[in-house]
Amino acid sequence: MSLNLEQYVSEFSAQNINGEHLLQLDGSKLKALGMTSSQDRAIIKRKVKEMKASLEKARKAQEKMEKQREKLRKKEQEQLQRRSKKTDKCSSDATEGTNEQ
Repeated sequence: MSLNLEQYVSEFSAQNINGEHLLQLDGSKLKALGMTSSQDRAIIKRKVKEMKASLEKARKAQEKMEKQREKLRKKEQEQLQRRSKKTDKCSSDATEGTNEQ
């Protein structure tokens, strides 16, 4: 509807074309849905291509964020392990010092 192609809404609805299905449509499938105008098909195909590009960009950004989170989590875990080792070493040194006295 935002593309001023509301004349196809009823057929798309009748065929249960949702967002996921829309991304799979090509020219011949659009034609089979009753979209006889090549200009209208071109509009839809261009918009679908833009949506696919946006989805891919969002997917890559999500993957990048997940990798950064994982890297940060590992770094924090390593710091905790170092602190734990330091604390253990200080405790054992203190215990040895007490035993020597």
